[in-house]
Amino acid sequence: MEAIAVSKFARYAPRKVNQVLEIIRNLPVEKAFEALAFTKKGSIPVVFKTLKSAVANAGKLKSMHGLKVKQCWTGQGPVLKRMRPGPMGRGMGYKRKMCHLTIVVGDMSAEEMKKLTRKKKQAETAQPVKDTVKE
Repeated sequence: MEAIAVSKFARYAPRKVNQVLEIIRNLPVEKAFEALAFTKKGSIPVVFKTLKSAVANAGKLKSMHGLKVKQCWTGQGPVLKRMRPGPMGRGMGYKRKMCHLTIVVGDMSAEEMKKLTRKKKQAETAQPVKDTVKE
């Protein structure tokens, strides 16, 4: 089962939003939220909100286990043309870009679930690293 969430007219440039989407692409939803929490980019709030909406659209908001970010992409939105003062009384133009953000969340395959549970078990049973630094 797949669920789609779309955020339109986000006031961020598509290239900058795409940098964040590359971090979460093909990750399990739990790890995607963790990755977003520890990433410092300006467009994180809109990506976080859209991902949360996609999970809610999947109908499994209480249990995100088994969901994966299957696809995510940005598209160019409208451009606002603005002016700022320039030298010798002129006006210098610049563009405020917007984007349309789409995130598709779906169920993981059985193989992916096995790998994920295996990694979790290894992390839980892993022994702490001994400190080899001499004082």
